[in-house]
Order: sequence, then C-alpha cells, then structure tokens
Amino acid sequence: MTQSAHAYAYLRPSAVLDGADGRSLDLATSGGATPLGAAANPRFFAGFLADPAPAAAALLAVADVAAARYYQPQLRASLDPVVTANGDRLRFESFSGCCGVYARLDVLRAGLDGDEIGHGTTNVDVNNPLREALGRIGPADPLHLAVGPDALEVTTFDGPLVEKKVPLPERWLRGFAETQVIAAGFELRAELPAAEAVRFLRSLPRGGRGGVGWVVPAGRTLRPTTRPLPGAVCLPGPERLVALQRVLRHALALRVYGPVAGGGPTASAWEAVLPGMRLTLTLSPDASRGFSGEGGVLDALATGTAEQDADLVSALLAWEPRIETGDLAAQSGLSPARVRAALTRLGTAGQIGYDTAEAAYFHRQLPYAAGRAEAANPRLRAARALVEAGAVRLEDGGATAVVTVDDHIQRVRTDEAGRLSCTCLWWGKYRGGRGPCKHALAVGMVRESGTEPGAGPVNGTESVRGTESAKGAGA
Repeated sequence: MTQSAHAYAYLRPSAVLDGADGRSLDLATSGGATPLGAAANPRFFAGFLADPAPAAAALLAVADVAAARYYQPQLRASLDPVVTANGDRLRFESFSGCCGVYARLDVLRAGLDGDEIGHGTTNVDVNNPLREALGRIGPADPLHLAVGPDALEVTTFDGPLVEKKVPLPERWLRGFAETQVIAAGFELRAELPAAEAVRFLRSLPRGGRGGVGWVVPAGRTLRPTTRPLPGAVCLPGPERLVALQRVLRHALALRVYGPVAGGGPTASAWEAVLPGMRLTLTLSPDASRGFSGEGGVLDALATGTAEQDADLVSALLAWEPRIETGDLAAQSGLSPARVRAALTRLGTAGQIGYDTAEAAYFHRQLPYAAGRAEAANPRLRAARALVEAGAVRLEDGGATAVVTVDDHIQRVRTDEAGRLSCTCLWWGKYRGGRGPCKHALAVGMVRESGTEPGAGPVNGTESVRGTESAKGAGA
C-alpha cells in the first residue's frame, strides 16, 4: 500500500496542566488549514468544557481507535487524531490502523463554555502522559480546554519542540472518502435509553473476533440474531465497539444507524449521546474489510464533470458544520445530483465528512491534494485504461455492453432501474456491495462521453482488446 511521510510539528506536547485557576487540557496543534490559509499551529478554542469527565473519556476513545488495529492486531498503529473547528463545534476524528473503524467526537456548543470557536482543520498531539492524565479526570474537576497555542507560546518557542514523522497510508485518505458516502445512506434504526445502552454494550464480546452478526430493535433494547431478519441492523465485528466502553457511565442514550435495505453484511454507525457531545463509531462490513476498498466513490469520480464541478463547489465551502446540498446547487448553478458528485470527489481529498446525527455533510480540510485518492484507486485506473484501449462496445439498444480484456469478454447489463450488473468474478462475488467493477465503470464512462471508441465485432480478428494494465482490479 502506497504511503507518504507526513510531519507533525508541535510547539509542545499536549498535556493536562495544573495551575492556580485549576486544571487545563492543552491540545497542541500541528500544521493545518484555516480561512486565512495554512497555519503552522492554528488556535481554534480556549474556554471550559461543560462536562470534563465525559469529554476526557470520549477523547480517549477517539485516541484508542487511532492506536488500534482490530484486524491483524499484532501490528502497531498510531496516528494523531484530526480536529476540525466548524464555528459552532469541535470535531475530533480518527481511523483505526486497519481502516475498519472510524471514530468521531462532536463537542457541540452546549459542551463548551468559552470564547468563539474558530474555523479550520489540523492534527492534535496525543501522547501517553496525556492519556494517563485524561484517565484521572473526575466529574468534579473543572477543566479548561485550549486547542492550539496562544500568542505568548508562539513567541516563546523558536521552532517545533515535538516533531513526529509518520507514514500516512493511502487507505486512510480513501477511508475518509468512503465513510462519508456510506454514511449518507444511513438512517436512524434504533435508539436505546441509557440503562439499556449500558446493558447491551456490556454484553458484547471484548476480545477475539466475533464475526458478523445482526441486532433487531425490540422495544427499548436490541436483540441479537445470527441472520439478517426484517428490520435488523448489521453488527459486524462487535468487539470493535470496545472504545464505547470508556463512556458508558456518561451515556444518555445509544443510537444505531444503518441502511434500511440489504440482506448481506453492511456498515453501521453507533452513536453514544453524551452531555453536549456525541461519540460515533462507524464499523466497516467486516473486521477484515477496511473502508478504503468499498468503492462507493467510484461512480461519482468516473463522471467527466466531477473535477470541474468540485472546483466550483470547493470555492463555496467555509468549514460549515452543515452543508446544504440545495443551497450549494442554487449558488453554483449545478443540479443537486452534480453537487453530490462534486462533494464525493471533494471527499476523496478529505474535504467532506458526513454527520449521521444531523443527516448533513460538513467541511474540513485535510493535507491531501485533490485527486490523489482518485489517482491511487486501482479500479478507476483500470477502467480508464479499458476506455483508452477501446475495449468497450455498446450493443444495439444500449442496455448491454461488451468489454474485451485480452482473450476474454465480459458483458455489462443495465436493468430498467438503471442498475448495472456484470459477468465478471468481482461482480459475482460482491454483487455491487463494494461498488462497481472496472468493466461497469468503463461502460459508464463511454456512455457519458457519447462516443464509443474502437467499436467493432466482439469476436474474430477485429475484436477490441484490453490492456494488461487493466487486469486485477475488479476483474
């Protein structure tokens, strides 16, 4: 898996400090984006946490996920969480090292008491002494929160006191892109009151691999089941919810989100409602299956207008906590469908997230170049190679297309609802559950362009042949 080095430069380690006015949680920031441009150590907030104990526990849960690998746990993983200030809240996000669990803590206005909340995105330093100190925060301890250095600290230090150089795998970036697409298809499926939430979460396995299961809402609780009954929500790898154990004693409710339809394993989101905060864990459809390979972004990336539309929509974003698709459509002059495709493309650069609780996108700005995840996606590269090689032929009527790859062909069919299917092994295995195969993507590209490169007979010496580079990605 491709990786690139990224340096976190902090003016000092994050810490819980004791002072004359009480305890202060100082979260050191690294380089990040702000409305005024890039900043070495941006400052987003200074004030008090309304409920220090649940906030400390929830921050530890986000850090737990960043340090964990739920699949192949013997391998180490640790990346500093991302923090985004959206003007009315702070969002802390992380992925597990296996990219199968996405964690986000939303500290809302009701959970903060202080000056104005800024706008921007950066990383925050999480170190072992900080984790130990957060674990000692009690309910009666007032806790001041500072996200970023103040002016005095900036002038005191001549350069970074703490610098971490870590590899950023491409799958992290692709995971950010895929989770916002997947979560946008979720609906609230169940809500448990505090006592039932505690009982249910404590009943889950905490070690080993629990496999894929389902739960069915039953009154005020959830009943486990081994198969996807009507109304069931998938619980893939229940041991991966272990980070929620940290906040159980503070939870007001547990909300469960997932797709309404689907008989096989699916992703799901589990939200612990806390005082003035929400902690959400989103699980991939299987512990061995990271979000980076789900393929939900591919249809949008394959459209010819997505790149240009994304540039236009990006200029209209300003770290909003809620992005309204209708408003963006009116401002940009694009259709809502094109706006959603543009947001998906921006998501591949880490600029867009999705909040299941509010059923709305939000803006952040990660240090990734636009198009980087797209260029690294093997299925998209393979589909473009097929188109460039003239390997796609549309049959009469347009409902069926033939894709020739080396010495064999695949047939892509479109049903009356516009859904694609393919005769390839990838489609046979996943049935569209991990996005389109390379053949379906290539057919979509040819149809959108309105041209059919290399049209000719399917069989015989005049057959159009794909390239060797198109092998292996969604074959």
